[in-house]
Parts: sequence; C-alpha cells; structure tokens
Amino acid sequence: MFDILMYLFETYIHSDVELLMDHDELTEELSRAGFHKEEIYKALDWLEQLASLQDSDKQPYLNPSELPSLRVYTAQEITKLDVSCRGFLLFLEQMKVLNAETREMVIDRVMELDGPELELEDLKWVILMVLFNVPGSESAYQQMEELLFDLGDGPLH
Repeated sequence: MFDILMYLFETYIHSDVELLMDHDELTEELSRAGFHKEEIYKALDWLEQLASLQDSDKQPYLNPSELPSLRVYTAQEITKLDVSCRGFLLFLEQMKVLNAETREMVIDRVMELDGPELELEDLKWVILMVLFNVPGSESAYQQMEELLFDLGDGPLH
C-alpha cells in the first residue's frame, strides 16, 4: 500500500499534476501501473481517511491547544515507530514543523499502514503527505520538503 501512496504523491501531488480522475479511472490507472486492486483500495481509503482527519468533530484529539504537550506512545505505536522515528517526530515538533495536531495526524496515518514497523525515510514521506493535506501548513510543508530533499549526510537529530 505504501508504494501506491508514494506513486500517487510523486506522480500527482508533488509534481503539481492535477488529479482530475474519478475513483474508478484512478483505480484503472494504478492497475495498469502494476498495482493490485486490493492494495489500491487500501491506499485510496488511507487517503480518504487522511482528508477526513481535518474534521475535528469526528476526531476530537485534533482540536488545537495552546498548551505544550508530551506524547506518550502506546505499545502498538512503539512497535510501529522505532526510537529514531519517535525522536524525529519530537525533533519536528521542536522545530515547529509539526504541532500536536499534525503530529497526531501523522501517527494516525502511520498506524493505518501495512507492516509491523516503519522506516524513518517512509515516516518522512507520510509527514510530507499529511502536511500537504492540512490547510495553512504550507510553510511547514516547505520546511519538511527541505529536510527530506536538501539534507545530505548525517542524522538530523
């Protein structure tokens, strides 16, 4: 599923190509690109859920707060996000690339991905997808894009 998300993001979103296809047309195109329908449906559902996270009535944990917070991860989240991933999320919060709400959106989307553990590089792409989807996060998106593409060697944190 993650491969499909990356394909969609790089092909349509990141490259500024307009996505004017309906669901069936997009499914067909992804099938022609070699993806399996079951995985395509999962990826499209993942994207729909990402868009719905902005509805704070349905996701009360995303209501903005002015108070600083400390994130305590569940056992499942610790399994999915290793120390480097959790450290990177904290780093991004400290750098003001993520706030508590966008951090929660990222964690929500990560937990819906297939597979037991997420690599740090994959987490960076999920963060980029989330920030792209959140209105008013253009500056944070740009900062994350610079972190993803412009930095060369060595750890960020």
